[in-house]
Amino acid sequence: MAQVQTVRGPVDAAALGSTLMHEHVFVLGEEMRQNYGDYPNHWDEDARVADAVVKLTACAERGIDTIVDPTVIGLGRYIPRIQRINERVDINIVVATGIYTYNDVPFQFHYTGPGLLFDVPEPMVELFVKDIREGIADTGVRAAFLKCAIEEQGLTPGVERVMRAVGQAHVETGVPITVHTNPHTESGLVAQKVLESEGVDLSKVVIGHSGDSTDLDYLCSLADAGSYLGMDRFGLDVLLPFENRVDTVVELVRRGYAEKMVLAHDAACFIDWFEEGAKAAAVPNWNFTHISDDVIPALLGRGITEQQIAVMMVDNPRRYFEPTA
Repeated sequence: MAQVQTVRGPVDAAALGSTLMHEHVFVLGEEMRQNYGDYPNHWDEDARVADAVVKLTACAERGIDTIVDPTVIGLGRYIPRIQRINERVDINIVVATGIYTYNDVPFQFHYTGPGLLFDVPEPMVELFVKDIREGIADTGVRAAFLKCAIEEQGLTPGVERVMRAVGQAHVETGVPITVHTNPHTESGLVAQKVLESEGVDLSKVVIGHSGDSTDLDYLCSLADAGSYLGMDRFGLDVLLPFENRVDTVVELVRRGYAEKMVLAHDAACFIDWFEEGAKAAAVPNWNFTHISDDVIPALLGRGITEQQIAVMMVDNPRRYFEPTA
């Protein structure tokens, strides 16, 4: 039986159960937090941990067994804090390796790498593989998937370099990939092209934030190339209203694409990109329980079956993490 690495250790892929495929426990700018601890929100470590326990417990109480957390370098990944939380919540948390950038690579890679001032093999690949095979930092927690991003800015040199490093690490280790994309610029197609050129199995790629689009031709082309569609921003109604998100999933299921979709919110227990009060007012449904409380009932009301929901929330996550035969 294939095993998936989690914060609490390996579990059988078949035991992942009902899975939210793109959530963050924390999204933090650690330098900002350490230097400006009250901007844009006050930071209290114990209080934030306790709040995360409450929110993840509410998620688990609704039957969610696993969250997949693509918080990597650039988003404030700090595994000891996640371990502390997971000790108090009975839920699987699957963590990632990779780098999140819309533009340039971090300065630690700016001068070091193939063809650069210090001309060595791509150091990002080595670091990603170490996270996967040995564990992140000294925590012993192993990454189970890779993450990169391509936004409205497109395939900048930095974005392409990270993406190719992620592709190479996938080929070496076999772990799957999630890509943050901007569907309005069809950047998922660019990501597929780059990753495929590195030998990536596109059936092991989630094209994240596909659910921000209602362009069915674009979405079907991504799925037809083999990748999963991340219908993973439920609750972010300021980007696309609830009904449009539901309509898109319903139509894709009708067309036979239930086996190519995964669901999530892209929510966080705490994100420091926004002032908390303003965030709560703007996106009141952007939380871990929205799919359980609102989206699933809406889908059922539109004729989607319990079995089709299980395909998207149980079967597809399992297949994503299982090695290719």
